[in-house]
Amino acid sequence: MTTAQPALRVSVLDRSRTRQGEEPAQALRDTVAFAREAERFGYHRFWVSEHHGVPGVAGSAPTVLAAAVAAATMRIRVGTGGVMLPNHQPMVVAEQFGVLASLFPGRVDMGLGRSVGFTDGVRRALGRERGAADDFGAQLAELLGWFDGSQQTHRGVHARPAEGLRVPAFVLATGAGADLAADAGLPLVIAAARGEDRMLAAIDRYRTRFRPSAQAAEPYVVLSGTVAVAETAERARELLVPEAWSGAYARTHGEFPPLAPAAEILARPMTARERAAYEQSLAGHIAGTPEQAAADLAALMARSGADEYLVTTSTYDRAAMTESYRLLAEALGLS
Repeated sequence: MTTAQPALRVSVLDRSRTRQGEEPAQALRDTVAFAREAERFGYHRFWVSEHHGVPGVAGSAPTVLAAAVAAATMRIRVGTGGVMLPNHQPMVVAEQFGVLASLFPGRVDMGLGRSVGFTDGVRRALGRERGAADDFGAQLAELLGWFDGSQQTHRGVHARPAEGLRVPAFVLATGAGADLAADAGLPLVIAAARGEDRMLAAIDRYRTRFRPSAQAAEPYVVLSGTVAVAETAERARELLVPEAWSGAYARTHGEFPPLAPAAEILARPMTARERAAYEQSLAGHIAGTPEQAAADLAALMARSGADEYLVTTSTYDRAAMTESYRLLAEALGLS
């Protein structure tokens, strides 16, 4: 197989998706096993996510899971995509990443998001309100201050062992969050959740507004999205079906379910509302043969001028998902 664009830096975000008929514990074990494969394939980073009270996602404690991933791998960078900062006290987050960076020096990333609990009940259980995300800028500044010793919110208090450590921080954003990343002088992780044009506009604004910091001297953009790869384009598109249905079900029923087999979903009758949400969930992804996917990804990176791509593909068939990542790595010349 010929390779394309070997200079691309490509990483992985695994959300520990649960699968119909399996216990959540299996999803977590699968994430750790998949990290070993991602390292072998040549991916640059392996990140895990944070979700609370969601039936379809087992990953509720990303720093704990990141520790398991780091312990199971040797070279790949490990981090979070991300810790949802409004859900936590900044000092506790600093301490957790301080421990991770102390145990796995030079390998830990701190990806930070501004979402708060998915439902009112989850937010109450976390001790947070919907408006907690409005203070993200201040929370971010305090968190970074725990590492360099500059925080003044709690005078005389020190986060051990975080203080004095350099842990690369990234801001996850869809729109307005890009401005927060620019103001803080941090790398930006962004997806085309609201369409590519709006994503590109946010990236342009981020680059224009960026202020150099101790963390980053210049803008750094990580695009995030699904890339499904198989030997045929039809099979690649089929890999999108389980995640697309979960997203459609969440929008129409208010609950994000475990992944179901593609054949079962394709045979399922859908209401007009469900069908519209499902078709929308299928759109906007990269899917095809290795050559097609590599070319489409290279074109997207060229249009955006991004520095890195974070692949977030999930599907019911875990073997097919792993194969998708392997085929993409080979096509891009990662390994």
